[in-house]
Amino acid sequence: MFTSPKIAPSILSADFMNMERDVAEIEAGGASFVHVDVMDGHFVPNLTLGVPFVKQLEKVTNLPLDVHLMISNPIQQLPWFLECGPDMVSVHAEALDEPTGEFDRAIDMIHEAGAKACLALKPDMRASVVEPYIAKLDMVLVMSVYPGFSGQKFIEGTEKKVARVVEIARAAGVAPLIEVDGGLGVNDPTRAVAAAGCDVFVAGSACFGQADRAAAIAGIARTAAEAQASGFVAPWEGREA
Repeated sequence: MFTSPKIAPSILSADFMNMERDVAEIEAGGASFVHVDVMDGHFVPNLTLGVPFVKQLEKVTNLPLDVHLMISNPIQQLPWFLECGPDMVSVHAEALDEPTGEFDRAIDMIHEAGAKACLALKPDMRASVVEPYIAKLDMVLVMSVYPGFSGQKFIEGTEKKVARVVEIARAAGVAPLIEVDGGLGVNDPTRAVAAAGCDVFVAGSACFGQADRAAAIAGIARTAAEAQASGFVAPWEGREA
């Protein structure tokens, strides 16, 4: 919703044998968050980081931890991760049961632990699912790839979902951060989602795949800021999302 662009490098693309070094580099290089991809091998077809890692990561950086839970049972596991002291926690709408009140329970659990709450949406999930909860959310995460692996290509039309989330938030009189994850860099997808209202840009290989991480972060932030200012129109606008 046009706050200054915030870059959240995803450590899924970092060097796991030199994680402390890589996190220190992005902290010195101007990152706003460390994006931590937690995958359980069930909700998504990959297995990555767990509670012990998040607990240790919190000790080696002053950057806020943006913990993205791609897990099938967030209500059961949230307490484990919340004990690690994350700053922001994203749970997937697809993993929550709305009729039994799990959306509210997850958001409330996160807030009660002193963290900020985010709902994450896979590419196939409609934006309107956040509408009943938008006033309670600190952020909405819109996936622009199917979660599970880094280095995927941006799904065209994601910017339309971002714009819809902005519309829902404005109608409710609130302004949560909007994060987009997948295929972003110094490229047209970043320009498109920035112009649509994205504030937080997750960058994996576009950051950690570069020799100069500070320059990569600055380049993505500059690309996003220019698009916010100019109202960049995606080359695929008008196609079916």
